[in-house]
Amino acid sequence: MPNFSFDLVSDYDIAEMNNVLDQTKREIDSRYDFKNTPAAIEWLDQAKSGLKITGTSEWQIDSIIEIVRKKLASRGQSQKVLDLSKIINTNNMQSVKEVPFIKGLDHDKAKIITNMIREHNNKVKSQIQGDAIRITSSSKNELQEIMQLIKSSEFDFPVGFDNF
Repeated sequence: MPNFSFDLVSDYDIAEMNNVLDQTKREIDSRYDFKNTPAAIEWLDQAKSGLKITGTSEWQIDSIIEIVRKKLASRGQSQKVLDLSKIINTNNMQSVKEVPFIKGLDHDKAKIITNMIREHNNKVKSQIQGDAIRITSSSKNELQEIMQLIKSSEFDFPVGFDNF
């Protein structure tokens, strides 16, 4: 009997994040309330693992984050990828906020998901593999059921499916 599987991952699409950054930059350049201000958005580092948002105040940074959220939603990306826990650094009439992206499932998050899968359907096997979870079953219907369960669950991190 064949086994079917997929991987549950917590990741983001770098190409889509590139598009979000470019669209946000264009909107910042065209908005009247950002004219003659240091309002800007750029990559956090060379690996494109987050965003660095610059503005004159907390209000302006919050406005830029709201633009990023709208762009993420319009491109079908989860807003949960943004880690907004870092504080705003203010220096010389300029505020900077670093917003790293959340990537990978740590052991605690993976345990929560595997327990939820086991409680829902004990025929489906789930195995933690690094920062992903391999979910295996002999029935495609059971896997689709688990996918619907995961999609309907509210997690504080993004989840996606890979390697069907």
